[in-house]
Amino acid sequence: NHHRIPNWCGLEWNFRDHPVPRAGWLRVAQSLHDPGIPSLTHGFSRFSPCSLTGKEALSHFPSLGAPGGSGPAKGHQKQCELLQLSRKQKRLCRREPGLAETLRDAIRLGILECQFQFRSERWNCSLEGRPSLLKRGFKETAFLYAVSSAALTHSLARACSAGRMERCTCDDSPGLENRKAWQWGVCGDNLKYSTKFLKKFLGQKRIGKDLRAKVDIHNTNVGIKAVKNGLKTTCKCHGVSGSCAVRTCWKQLSPFHEIGRLLKLGYDHAVKVFSTSNDAVGHSELSGPHRHGPSAKQPALPRPTDLVYVEDSPSFCRPSKYSLGTAGRTCSREGNCDSMCCGRGYNTQSRLVTFSCHCQVRWCCYVECQQCMQEEVVYSCKQ
Repeated sequence: NHHRIPNWCGLEWNFRDHPVPRAGWLRVAQSLHDPGIPSLTHGFSRFSPCSLTGKEALSHFPSLGAPGGSGPAKGHQKQCELLQLSRKQKRLCRREPGLAETLRDAIRLGILECQFQFRSERWNCSLEGRPSLLKRGFKETAFLYAVSSAALTHSLARACSAGRMERCTCDDSPGLENRKAWQWGVCGDNLKYSTKFLKKFLGQKRIGKDLRAKVDIHNTNVGIKAVKNGLKTTCKCHGVSGSCAVRTCWKQLSPFHEIGRLLKLGYDHAVKVFSTSNDAVGHSELSGPHRHGPSAKQPALPRPTDLVYVEDSPSFCRPSKYSLGTAGRTCSREGNCDSMCCGRGYNTQSRLVTFSCHCQVRWCCYVECQQCMQEEVVYSCKQ
């Protein structure tokens, strides 16, 4: 049997990388829990044609904008009202056509990457329990802040270079290289505008002795810095017969999977912090475990790239206000079943599965595949 995979999946040519203070843009991520927006709350499972393997860039799924029938301006205003933003953020959203859709792109990007990175962990970044989780100071909370700010930074920069934002365009860094790249039809990702706008949008202010606020802002900045550190220079030759007589270079963001992988590594080595007074600067600051060696008496300051947390995480083994637990979760017998199932054991089930095989690209716009069947053994955690 043959079937066609629609081209939005990005299998042919369209591969494209396409919550931070508690009162800030986390309201955007929490809009996923708003029952008034069913397309956001229940839409992710319907994107199964594009399963993630970890090797491809995330494809740009169909938009989740307001229903058609109104003009672009009215549609944009309506999308801004649907998102759970502060009054200032809604004002910025209405002023910036394209921002509402970019925020939705960032939400999708952050959630998909989080769920991919934690697919084999007890906490799998499910939407259930997220509001309660965001009120705590766990390692998982730290990752959510970082991956959310990274996704927003990444999406804003890409939206600028894709021409979906009116107030920004391609990378406008000084120097001839970017102007040459523009002349050749290449558009660099505008990270400079993205980070500048993000600080204004989040409205980060100096915080006094509020430890949680300091931690949240620190983890937010870790996500932004991860995107900055992933900026690379890409060059293209224009000489005759492939020679490099003429070369233009431009700035390009790393695929978001690479950023997600680095943040997950930061989660695995997250630092537990507390607040200490610094008489020299006149305010408190975050401090971690004591160092070894001559300065052992002094608590270590977390590095700008460290994810930090203030309280130990629950086990996530049983259902709670933070997660659904691990009962029924699939696992790998040789890999993570013992850890995932929390010592409860696992069930073994054999089943026939259908999958796409022998796929070929057909002109113009679809991939034609055969359907193959094979026996598969599935392991799932007991109750």
